[in-house]
Amino acid sequence: MPWRCRRVACTTAHAPYRLGGWSLDPRDGYSPVDRRMNDKSPPTRIFISAAEQSADEHAAAFISAFRRRRPDATFVGLAGPAMQAAGCRALADLTTRSAMAHAAVSRVPEALRMLAIFRKHFAREPHDAAVMIDSPALNLPIAKIARKAGVPVLYYIAPQSWAWGWRRWRNQRIRARTTRVACIWPFEEPYFREWGIDAKYVGHPSFDRLLATPADPARVTAFRHDGQPVIAILPGSREHVVREVFPGQLEVARAIAARFRRARFIVTAANGQVNALIQEINAHSRRSVGLTVVAGAADRAAAIAAADLALVASGTVTLEVAFRRTPMIVMYNTNRWLYNLIGRWFITTKHLSIPNILAGEEIVPEFMPYYVNTSAISARALELLCAPGRLDAMRERLRQVIEPIVRPGAADNAAAVLDEMLNAGSIVRPLH
Repeated sequence: MPWRCRRVACTTAHAPYRLGGWSLDPRDGYSPVDRRMNDKSPPTRIFISAAEQSADEHAAAFISAFRRRRPDATFVGLAGPAMQAAGCRALADLTTRSAMAHAAVSRVPEALRMLAIFRKHFAREPHDAAVMIDSPALNLPIAKIARKAGVPVLYYIAPQSWAWGWRRWRNQRIRARTTRVACIWPFEEPYFREWGIDAKYVGHPSFDRLLATPADPARVTAFRHDGQPVIAILPGSREHVVREVFPGQLEVARAIAARFRRARFIVTAANGQVNALIQEINAHSRRSVGLTVVAGAADRAAAIAAADLALVASGTVTLEVAFRRTPMIVMYNTNRWLYNLIGRWFITTKHLSIPNILAGEEIVPEFMPYYVNTSAISARALELLCAPGRLDAMRERLRQVIEPIVRPGAADNAAAVLDEMLNAGSIVRPLH
């Protein structure tokens, strides 16, 4: 059945099929429908997709921000607990099963099922716009489905095509599958615009949380340890990351403890599962380390601020450590055979950790994407702890890099971009 016939069959005879105010009848030329002329127009209907826990939290903030502009807006899509609490109807939830690139193969069947669900959904339900948040491996295919249905797409937290090879191909896909892109890094707006992508810098959503959670001075004082080194250990929030990185962090902690016998080690646990895993790995290591495990945003903020040095799993948490101006060593330990076989041909950035990417130079030591042993990491940690001047210099460089980009309101700014899209009524032609 031809495309037009399939769609018309879902409506009354000879009536154009209208998707959230967008006419999909070829006779209308895919022109936007001016819903302001109709006082009885339906509420703004938004499809939204977030596949991971952090994206779920950012999406929830976006939903709240957009509803401040359009209180009648309804949201439906791939939604985690935070989005559902914000009032989004969930078609599916992948946040509890999210994983990084090396685990993606095992998720292919699940992703295909999700895409099938969303194809049926877009064929049945009208939408004014679709919002994709991070996770391009899944969200770019969903964006393609939305665009084929004639729905304009906002991509919030843009795919990091600047970090990977085959940029032309990647950016052509982004351009074809999005209407606008809301960038979280200042250098991304000019980068995407050079590729013909309508991009706008809105700020990083993590800064809203960080600005709202200052380190409590009393907690910071409680964590400090009689002039002895305080080491914060941040092993990540995902189980497989903790299993890959935390054993190496423990090895470094043992080396520090051998030199500074009264050093204090504070580990941040993202949740109960991570806490149990931390205790299990430490108990089964060849020589356990005395650890203070903390949970919650307030204790994490205080632990980071109190630390002389942080051992950090690569990821967004490095932005928080930089925001607190705490010297750090960034670690990640992926499969080195897989990286040398495949990964190294795709990664094009000289640096891999967020602080170094922003600085354009190495201002914090990074040992990633893998390390054979921890001897070099331990040596660098001891070198820094024995040279307070170098720690102070690192704090100052972190301040210089982070301070200019600290701005609140990323979710509000992204919501404004979507509002502009809807008000402009841009012509959206379905992809073929």
